[in-house]
Amino acid sequence: MTNNRSKGKRRAVLLGVGLDGDGHKRVTTGPNFALVGGSKETHEEMTEKAIRINEKLDERGKRLEDLERREFEDIAHSVGLRRQCPAEN
Repeated sequence: MTNNRSKGKRRAVLLGVGLDGDGHKRVTTGPNFALVGGSKETHEEMTEKAIRINEKLDERGKRLEDLERREFEDIAHSVGLRRQCPAEN
């Protein structure tokens, strides 16, 4: 069995989980993303954002695993994703 990390290869995937629901089970996958759950509206929004992130990657000639954290955060922000800070108790 080979270990991709030992050869310096990295793999990255976006995982979207919709926490609201309407009784339907939704799963959408793409070349570097997997989206599960959510209402129809939430799932469509997650799908649109994943597609837009991939378009931004294509524009830059990069793959998800090529990005540094800051560059990913810039792309995510540009498609409307916002970092959520945990609530303080």
